[in-house]
Amino acid sequence: MTHLRSIMLEELQRRHYSQATTQRYTRFVERFAQHFHCSPDRLGRQHIREYQAQLFTVQKLSPGTVTNHLCALRFFYIQTLKKPWSIADTPYPKKRHRLPTILSQEEVAQLIDAAPTAFYRTVLMTLYATGVRNAELTHLKISDVDSQRMVLHVQGGKGRQDRDVMLSPVLLDELRAHWRRLRKRSSVWLFPGNRWHSGDQPMDTKTLRHACQHAARRAGIKKKVYPHVLRHCFATHLLEAGADLHTIQILLGHHDLKETAIYLHLSQRHLHATASPLAALVLRSRSESER
Repeated sequence: MTHLRSIMLEELQRRHYSQATTQRYTRFVERFAQHFHCSPDRLGRQHIREYQAQLFTVQKLSPGTVTNHLCALRFFYIQTLKKPWSIADTPYPKKRHRLPTILSQEEVAQLIDAAPTAFYRTVLMTLYATGVRNAELTHLKISDVDSQRMVLHVQGGKGRQDRDVMLSPVLLDELRAHWRRLRKRSSVWLFPGNRWHSGDQPMDTKTLRHACQHAARRAGIKKKVYPHVLRHCFATHLLEAGADLHTIQILLGHHDLKETAIYLHLSQRHLHATASPLAALVLRSRSESER
């Protein structure tokens, strides 16, 4: 697998795939090989079909995760082994479209206030105030904070796209307090890694998940809370406050307005804009109907 892995890595690097995608693709191909206890270049279509089925039936993975596995295998067979790949033999599973969890503004405030540490409080505030993705937040640099223009620069976001998001005065004050609290200040990263947040590398996305889980537990919030929920809250609350969809699309870094339109289904302002047809019915009172 070592020789094949090096070839696959080279092909991924040539196409300038992100580090996260590179790690995910190589890991998924390794799991495929380990499942059959065989080098992947000796496995064929039947093995892929069998593996795809067990990802659902045994591992109970979601359609999106199974699709990621298939994308990795497809890249490996086409780009590394230079073999044909049939979509008909290995169709991508249909995704289940679920509406994301949304917290009210009161719940977001409770979540932030319940953060067990000042560092967790800062990252939760940043997630909600900017709507950035997990990896985008962890890779924020000191130089990305533009207090003159009151914007936060997001560099190399999803699809390697840069964008600017608003920098709230409240968040700016919090970030300055966060910077003063650090034991050792990084010359690059706004949120340094390691236990004491004094490393030379950015913090891991696991830290964000822990921050959400601990704060939600302490706040007594029963909804499932994870970092991306705060991104959804950011967009939904902006829409409820009157921001237009195109502006929100730009702030989120969405390529297609259809991605942003999902928040129309979540906004209370839009849900309550049209009355239920039940309100127009003239019904007998309960006492009359029970006679």
